[in-house]
Amino acid sequence: MNISQLTLGINLHDNATFSNYFIGNNEQLIANLYTMAGGRGMRYIYFWGNSGVGRTHLLQACCHAATKQKLPNFYLSFNALEKLQPYVLDGLESMHLVCIDDIQRIAGHTAWEEAFLNLFNRMQDAKKRLIIAGDATPQNLGIKLKDLVSRLASNVLLQATGLAEEEKVQALIMRAKNRGITLSQNVAHFLWRRWPRDMHSLFDALNQLDQVSLEKKHKLTIPFVKSVLEI
Repeated sequence: MNISQLTLGINLHDNATFSNYFIGNNEQLIANLYTMAGGRGMRYIYFWGNSGVGRTHLLQACCHAATKQKLPNFYLSFNALEKLQPYVLDGLESMHLVCIDDIQRIAGHTAWEEAFLNLFNRMQDAKKRLIIAGDATPQNLGIKLKDLVSRLASNVLLQATGLAEEEKVQALIMRAKNRGITLSQNVAHFLWRRWPRDMHSLFDALNQLDQVSLEKKHKLTIPFVKSVLEI
């Protein structure tokens, strides 16, 4: 993380790494993002996907990977646009890699659309790398500035696809393993059947189970999961 991110109060999640992401059918997307984050390959990628496919995770994974290569990077989400001002984009072309999340949030905000178009042009002129994620294709974001839509659609566009049911269970087991937790197939499937099935909710449940299991020094069994989550 760089000083500017600290000033903005932006924190990268420690577990948002490529190794902690269940790839599913996103092999091409992951390969391109990983290459870019390492300072190679393309200079611009736009990818989109529905909520829960891991857009934020992947963007922050890019920043973690760039940091390992000692490449200056910056992550910014427009999710809380009302707390930001367009000048936050000033000077970002000094970064090797800039990752922008929730680009759809600036749609219809003239000052933001113009400021972002200027940033895009500066990044290209400086030959730096830019990765942008949104919830739809550039043409379907609702952005009014035609030049910005054209820029966003000007290079590689990739879709992040969600996981099938069994893949979500395996992703949960993988996340637990990476945290040093033993989560059996039976317990994972029980959690899948009895808990909201989006990945955000499942990972939040895993975080809660991890904390309580450490405190009580208890293995993750079905009765224990029932007791902790009250299901």
